[in-house]
Amino acid sequence: METNKPYRILLYYKFVPIDNPDEFAQEHLQLCNELGLKGRILVASEGINGTVSGTIEQTQKYMDHMHADPRFNDLWFKIDEVDQPAFQKMHVRHKEELVTFRVEDAPKPFEKTGKYLDPKEFYEALQDDDVIVIDGRNDYEYDIGHFRGAIRPDVKSFREFPEWIRENLGQYKDKKIITYCTGGVRCEKLTGWMMDEGFKDVAQLHGGIVTYGKDPEVEGRLWDGKLYVFDERISVPVNRTDEDRVIGKCHYCGEPEDRYINCAYPKCNRKTIAHVHCEEEHHGYCSPECQTKHHAEEELDEVVG
Repeated sequence: METNKPYRILLYYKFVPIDNPDEFAQEHLQLCNELGLKGRILVASEGINGTVSGTIEQTQKYMDHMHADPRFNDLWFKIDEVDQPAFQKMHVRHKEELVTFRVEDAPKPFEKTGKYLDPKEFYEALQDDDVIVIDGRNDYEYDIGHFRGAIRPDVKSFREFPEWIRENLGQYKDKKIITYCTGGVRCEKLTGWMMDEGFKDVAQLHGGIVTYGKDPEVEGRLWDGKLYVFDERISVPVNRTDEDRVIGKCHYCGEPEDRYINCAYPKCNRKTIAHVHCEEEHHGYCSPECQTKHHAEEELDEVVG
């Protein structure tokens, strides 16, 4: 693949049984360090989920290595070409689940998951007034960008979805449901669980929003705002047409904005949409309470020190 940019970001996952995942994670970290990659990778007995960045050569060697493993010979890498690395460190961790769901007896995605829709099929489904569109991400991700007509999830972590769906969407079990998330991994788990819950027609955007935004036919249509990503870019565009618009609102002044910051008080660290000048005016704190607490703790540290 020819590119004018020197670096790549790879986003990928695969649900597949992995024996001795802790040992696999340790060996995988060594591999990534030898290649010079930076990023975050999760390994579980149910598969692998990662996003890494590196040079064209480094990322190509990594993809070749993974595809040489029979478990990952069809691993789908979503590739972004960028001007600089998106991570500063390399982490590979063993976890019980690739995405924390914490539902006992939830089906494994390699055993049961919702129907896949390619970008064109998903675009067509979005225009069906009888379809229920569920954003499979957290509320703060929704707030800077989402598909038009999608239901905003009142959740701050993926494990809150089962309770939220039972309380808010139980009446739609006979409706056609379509879901989407960043790269697809969360929807794999969510749709299988929904089918077990009695939802009769459940589908998901195959490859996630990142794939939808790059599709040459749909060009990101019916997406408003930006896509929150879990690397140093923080957000990226999706809609490649003149329909694109800013939908986020500055936490401080309420005017349109799609720039996220974290609260300057480390114990809060709340994600907040903010204009640059509003961030400076409020010194990066999401509230006066956080500013007061932080200053009080700093003064106490000086006294103790």
